[in-house]
This record gives sequence, structure tokens and C-alpha cells, in this order.
Amino acid sequence: MAPRFDLSVFPEAFQAFLRPLLNTPEDAVCIETSNPVTAAAQSVAHALATGTLHTQDITKQIQRIRDTAFLRRAGRLHRYVGGTTPQSTQQRLHESTAQLIASLPEHTAQAFNAALTPTRFAAVFTAHPTFALDNTVYSALAECASQPLLPETAPFFETHRRVAPPTLNEEFTLATQAITRARDAMDQLNAVLLSTARQEWPTEWQTLAPTPIIATSWVGYDTDGRTDIGWWDTLRLRLRMKLFQLERLKHHLTQHAPAATALHTRLNQAITCVCGQIDATPDSPCPQAVAEFADKLVNSHGTALTAASDLATDLQALIDAAPQAAQLPLAVARAGFLAHGLALAHTHVRLNATQVHNFVRQKLDILDTPDNPAHRRALLARVNEALEQVKPVPVDFGSLLGDPSTAGRLMMTVAQILKHIDSDTPVRFLIAETESGYTLLSALWAAHYFGIADKLEISPLFETEDAMKNGDRIVEEALRSPAWRAYVQRMGRICFQFGYSDSGRYIGQLAATNLIERLRLRIHDLLAQWGLKDITVVFFDTHGESIGRGAHPFRLSDRLSYLSPHYTRAKFAASGMVCREETAFQGGDGYLLFGTQDLAGATVATIAEYLFTPLQAEADPVYEQPDFSSDFFSSIAEGMTRLVEDPGYAALLGAFGPALIDRTGSRPPARQSAESANRSRISHPSQLRAIPNNAILQQLGWCANTLQGLGAAILRHPETFETFNTSSPRFHRALDFARHALTVSDDRVLKSVIHLLDPDFWLDRATHAPQRPQRTAFLAIMKDLEKLGFSSDLHAMFRRIQADHLAVREAWEDAPHGSDRLRALHAIRIALIERIWLLACNIPYFMPRSGFNHDVMMQQILCLDIPGVLQEMDTIFSAGTTVSTLDFHEPTGLREESLYNREHQTIFIPMRQLYELMHEISVAIMHEIGAFG
Repeated sequence: MAPRFDLSVFPEAFQAFLRPLLNTPEDAVCIETSNPVTAAAQSVAHALATGTLHTQDITKQIQRIRDTAFLRRAGRLHRYVGGTTPQSTQQRLHESTAQLIASLPEHTAQAFNAALTPTRFAAVFTAHPTFALDNTVYSALAECASQPLLPETAPFFETHRRVAPPTLNEEFTLATQAITRARDAMDQLNAVLLSTARQEWPTEWQTLAPTPIIATSWVGYDTDGRTDIGWWDTLRLRLRMKLFQLERLKHHLTQHAPAATALHTRLNQAITCVCGQIDATPDSPCPQAVAEFADKLVNSHGTALTAASDLATDLQALIDAAPQAAQLPLAVARAGFLAHGLALAHTHVRLNATQVHNFVRQKLDILDTPDNPAHRRALLARVNEALEQVKPVPVDFGSLLGDPSTAGRLMMTVAQILKHIDSDTPVRFLIAETESGYTLLSALWAAHYFGIADKLEISPLFETEDAMKNGDRIVEEALRSPAWRAYVQRMGRICFQFGYSDSGRYIGQLAATNLIERLRLRIHDLLAQWGLKDITVVFFDTHGESIGRGAHPFRLSDRLSYLSPHYTRAKFAASGMVCREETAFQGGDGYLLFGTQDLAGATVATIAEYLFTPLQAEADPVYEQPDFSSDFFSSIAEGMTRLVEDPGYAALLGAFGPALIDRTGSRPPARQSAESANRSRISHPSQLRAIPNNAILQQLGWCANTLQGLGAAILRHPETFETFNTSSPRFHRALDFARHALTVSDDRVLKSVIHLLDPDFWLDRATHAPQRPQRTAFLAIMKDLEKLGFSSDLHAMFRRIQADHLAVREAWEDAPHGSDRLRALHAIRIALIERIWLLACNIPYFMPRSGFNHDVMMQQILCLDIPGVLQEMDTIFSAGTTVSTLDFHEPTGLREESLYNREHQTIFIPMRQLYELMHEISVAIMHEIGAFG
């Protein structure tokens, strides 16, 4: 049972409005006449309309609830990483190191080094649009979560919202701040590893450079679905990452080897040179500016450094000659520097499979597309033939200026990075929506064509249902190619990326993770079949911090074990295959785990525990009875797939859902139309991006992408379900997603939203309205809602959701329930929406202008595009200009000041205030849930 909501925190007048939310059976069936959320919302709305309650009163109460939710979120974050005190983190690192040494096949420095190289884990910092809070609020949240005890009161901010969406440069700055703290925490781990090695092997430890965990980033390099990042932007940001890395090494040497004059001089010269390269980076493809930049970049290799290994010998000599007290910190600095190359973090770039196909089609004159299975064999043969004949071409900045293709420009950008910025460190090349082995072979051909195949880690991104189910076919199509197998063996690793947000929103989060694990096991079998056991297999899980994006809700340790289960890791280990796990930390939510040094240390300590705990055989019914598991998760996928295709689901997401969330990233919201003055109805969820899709579901009170299909799946085998729930760690972790989703979802909230969009609901209210103005307004809203045509589809969709939810309640007796805190927030916000709509009914008629008329206005208001409407209103009902006191050389005439002052004071300003408050409620709901989207 979720904690009860304490009405005593509200003034007495407020308690009366919200009392319908209390003392209702948790399992009550939701019908129009007994919905407590609707009843409470109408109480608040009526009080606002009559002046019994004022916007300022609600604002104070929302801020109070928001701040309480903020503190609860901070407490969950503290527990999520296992506590944050420096002492406990240090103890955890020592215990993990002891476990590692105890598990070595032999007690030698060589075995210790082999266990820590190659890299076993990468923390990938992405710029997914989850920057939902003001930066100062994020900082305060991290600080609170880092305290041994939570403060009694939250730091007060008038609003937790951002003033504006983050820019790319702002995202980059936030990412590098988090990465810097991550690197410091990785240094802390390496210090424990090396200090232990010094005790165990005092004559050998100085040569060790452990790389168990590294940092990686694609912020500024991810061009999938966006055209606002030029190749010059990518190079500028990559040069800044190089600068940060050089400055980091200089800082360590200044502290621990101030007398190393030659090395200091070399670093200072490199830093000055790289700063000059950054200053010379063009802001556009201006040929003259590009030529000047090329001069700085191409002709400065010796000074700027182009390989971290160039300093390896000098660093080893420095450690050997250093006083004993300085040897350890210098060895730690050397390990971090060599592990990351000439960048603060390794580099990922990303683009779409279609962009790769388009480039290769033009170069090889291939007319067919891989979408048609009938053409696939011929395409594979054609690209394999081309791989045998490909010859590299020279690349210069003139080539970049002249190539119109996205894939070509990105490949050449990587070539310039590898030639002129960092020639040692491979670059990951992620390909979104990979659904054919032809895509991988095409990317390999392009890499050979530009001369970078030996430094480019080509990775498919499996994120669609088809790719999840047929990923083994995609991998096998590539492995059948001798050129691909030779490439994998030369690289010494093969890379795969799995997407959770998109896959989860189409087939359900629980089903998506099950398919990903099945695909991992099939990849194991394929690699064994083709004799590729002596390589590193890289699995990059691109999930986020919410259940809608694939993150376990309760503990980071469970999050890691859920994404890469013990059984799967053990199977790879038994075959002698080395696995590298990579985990995404997405945007503002992800950076919170590194928001302070204490949080970063606890996060890295948790990762170390996960890596160094020996793999031991353990029984789990999920693997012992695969038929039930397959049937269970397939039932969930079937239920979610049907919901996604339900027209009512698209209507629910697109009605006013996008207007409940702010824009939370620099990526242009191509499919997110809340800010559009001319909004268009979405007809399918695919027209929304995944994270806004998930965030809208959170704000509507129902986490469908985690819950839908669960009831049908349980009912098929209720006894087996209970057995698995209590005896299978793997299954229990999966159900933790459903547990959290149920605590932050409420079918009565969803039904109340559907009421709001139902013309019949407003007709009933008009029928019972005691006064004519009220009745007229209700009827006007009814007529405008009829024009939108949501109602019948929404009701049919709700019946689908409700039937499955009732099945959950019937078969899973211990399933948790939603909290009254969230129910209260939703009720108040529904009241605000109703008040906005009723205020709009008072807007005077006006002459149509540029396609904007009264009908268009009302449809936009019903969809809560309030900023767009008010922008039009400011023009149509101008507030006038300040009266001038100048002498115009005639008798003073009429001065019209604030002609439409009444409309602004009684309609437009209140609408804006209500809209802003509505969004503050969205933030409070997000705090309660614990993440955005």
C-alpha cells in the first residue's frame, strides 16, 4: 500500500476540496459517478471560479508538495547508489578489490593486470532530452542526496522549471562536468587497485595501468535525427575534450611532479596549440575559415600531440624516478590518461541506417533497398564484392566542404579526428535502426573507403521490434562475410547497442528487455559458431533513469544486474569470451548519478561491485522453465502492440499531453508539436519521440508502456506467476518495474482525463448547471470537443487498459496501488485545465487573421497550446502603448491607453498564470516518479 496523503499539510479550506480523494476503496471500479479525482477537480475548479480559492493559494500549496517530493526524490537517489559517504565508498572499493584478487586464477601481477584490461565497463554520457529542471535545482537535488541525512526542508526555488531549453553547448558543459566527476571517481577506484597491487607485488605494480571502467560520450557527436550539428561543431567539441584531458594531466603533474620540467613544457605547448585550434574552428562551412582551421590542425601534430601513447614512456620514467609518496598518484594519473586517450571521454558518433544506405547507394550505384527481402541476398553479394575491391581515398577539409551526404561527412569527420586529434583511440560508429546485415557491411565499405576501418568500431543499434526478434539474422548476415569477420578479428572486439525507450514503448518495457536478453544469448551462439571466441564483445545498453527507459527503479546494483543478467554473463565467461558492458547515463537525469563527487564515487563503487563479484552458478526458474517466460513476455508484447495500434492511444497522447511537458533538450522536437501555433493531430505514437511519449504517459497518470499486457500475461498462468515472483531473482527484478509503475499510476486519474475530453461529460454538466453563463460555457466546450472527435476512441482505449488492469488486480494480490499525493496533484491540475478552458469561453470574437480564427483558437486551447494562443491574443487584443508626453504641435487629442486592459487582466494574464502553475505540477509529478520520460 502506498503511503497515505496527509491533508493536514493543507489549509482547512483546501482539505475540503481534496477530501473526495480519501477513504475510497483502492480497487474501486472507475465509473463516471464515483471518480474521486473528477470530484476533487471540480471542487477546486468551482472554488477558483467563485473566488473562494485564488491562484496564489494553489501556487503555495503546489510549491509545498513539490518541495516535499523533491526531498523524497533526493532520498531515493541516496539509497539508489547504496549511500554516499566517502568512508563507505572507500570501504566498498577495498572490498571489491579484495574479491577481485581472491578470484584470480593465480596470485600474480600478470593475472591481476589481465583481469583489469581490456576495459570491462563504460559509462556513456548522452544528451537525451531529460534536462527537465533548472540547473540550480539539479545541483541542489544532488547536494541533498549526498548528505548522510536528508535536510528537513528543501531549498526553496520559486520554480523548478528551466527558463529555456538547453543549448547544445550547455548540454556539453553539463556533460563534461559530470564526466569530470566520473573520472575522479574512476581515479579513486584505480588508486585502491594500485595501492593493493603495491602491497601484493611491490616490485611489479609500477608498470600496471588498470582500465576497468572508462567514460564515453556522444554529446555533440550524435547526428541521428538532427541537422543542427555541423561537422565543425563536432570537431570544436572534440578538441575541447582533448584540451580538458591535457589540462587534467597537467593538473596531476603539477601536484605530484612539479620538477618534471620537460614534460610540463611539452604539455603546456600542447595546451596552447589546442587552444589555438579551438579558436580557429569555423562556425560555418566558410572555405577561407576552413582553410585557416586546416592549417592550424594539420601542421601542428608535433606540438599538439596526436596520440596519448607518445607520453607513455615519459610517464613510466616519471613514476619510476618519483619519490615513493608520489608514485601512486602518478600511476593513477597515467592509468586514467592512457585509458581515455586524448579526450576526457571516449567518442561515440551516431547516425541512421538510411543515411548509410543512401551514401553507399550513390557510390556503388545500387538501386535496390534492403527493405525488400527479395533483394537482400543480391545486395549482400554486391556489397561483399565491393568490399573485396575497395581502395581508400584521401580525405582533406576540402572533401568535407564538398560532400552533401550526411554519412560521408560524418565518416570524413571521424577520419580528420583520427588523423589530426587522436590517432590512438578508436571511435564508436553507432547506426540507429539497423535491420539488416547489409547496413553493417555498407558501413564497413564506407570505413574502408575513407581509410579508417581499423579505428572505427561499427555497432548496430537494435531498437525496433523487428530488430529485436531478428537481430540474430542481422548479425549472421554480417558474419557470413569474410570481410566482416576479418574486420572483427583485426579490431579484437565486436560491438552491439540496444535501445530501450523505443522498443519499450512499442512492445512494453518488460517484453523488450526479455527480447534483448534472448538476442544476447543468440549472439553468443553465433560467435561460438563462427569461431570468434578470442574477441571482446561489447554490449551497450542505451537505457535511461526511468522505468520507461529501462532503468530498474530501486537500486543501481539491480539496474546493472537486470540489464546484464548473471546467467548471460556466466554463459559468455564459460565460453572464454570477454564482455564489456556499457551503460548510458542520459541527460540531466543521468548526470544526477554523478552530480556531486560523493554520488559519483558511490556510483563507481556500485559498478565495481558488479564487475568484481565472482560469477557463480545459481538456479533461476526463468531459465529452467523457458516456456513460461517466453509465453509471459510474449503476452505482454501482444497487449502493448495492440494498444499502440489503438486509435484512442494516439488520441490520448496527442490531445493535450505534449503541452503538459516542457521542451527538455537541444534536439529539435521534430515530432513534438506542443509549441506549434498550427498544431496537427498525431495519428500514431511513432509521431512522438520516445522520451516525450513516456513523459506524457507519466503526466496522464498511467505508465502504459510498463503495465499494458501484464494482466493478460498473469492470468494465463497465475500459479506459475506467483512461483516465479517469489523464487526467480530475474523475474522479480522485472516485476519491480511493474511495482513502481503501479505506485505512480492510477486508473481513476486516467479516467478523469478522459472525462475532461468527453463532450458528454460537459453536456451533463450543462444540464445540471444552475446559471445560464455557466451552462453556455459548458455547451461551448462540448461543441468544440466534438470537433476534435476524441471521445469514442478514448473510451474504447480506456476499456482496453482497464480490462487488463482489473486482470492484474485479480491475479496479483500484492500488487501496489497509486499514491494519494499523486492523485491530489493530478486533481488540482485537471481543475486548472478546466479553469483555462472556461476563461477561454470569455474571449470576445475577433476578425480572422492569417488562418487564425475563433475555431482554431478553441481547438488549440483545448489542446493546451496556451503560449501560441496568447501570442496571437497579444496581437489581436493589443494592450496599447505608453502615452507619449511629447509636443505634437496641435491641441491634445484622445489618448487610448490599455484599450483591452480588461481582457488582459481577467482572461489572458490568469490563463498564463494557470498554465505556468500547471507545468509546476508536472515537475512535482516528475519528482514523485523520480525521472523524466
